[in-house]
Amino acid sequence: MRGDLYAADCPSRQVLDRIGDRWSVLVVSTLAGGTLRHSGIAARIHGITPKMLTQTLRGLERDGLVHRTVYAEVPPRVEYGLTDLGHDLVGLMRRLEEWAETHIADVESARSTYDARETASRK
Repeated sequence: MRGDLYAADCPSRQVLDRIGDRWSVLVVSTLAGGTLRHSGIAARIHGITPKMLTQTLRGLERDGLVHRTVYAEVPPRVEYGLTDLGHDLVGLMRRLEEWAETHIADVESARSTYDARETASRK
């Protein structure tokens, strides 16, 4: 069954929300390099709080993109990795990252032009 993002009640919109979220993009891209612990992911994603990382990982796990493995050790060790579905998403995430990094100067220029025009129209 294929979803329809333009239908108001289509659950695929929730998936789009998940994979379009900035933290989800960064977590999936980080885990593309291999399995990591919570602290390892946090160390690579500057600015993410522990709470936000936990929420993001839980959402990605719920959606079947990330798997969580708990090792019965003292203290317990937990690792996160991508599922096959998560790996399938990596190419798209990498293209989004590349586009954002390549076009940031264009976006900043457009913002400056827009802001200047809006400031001038308020005078």
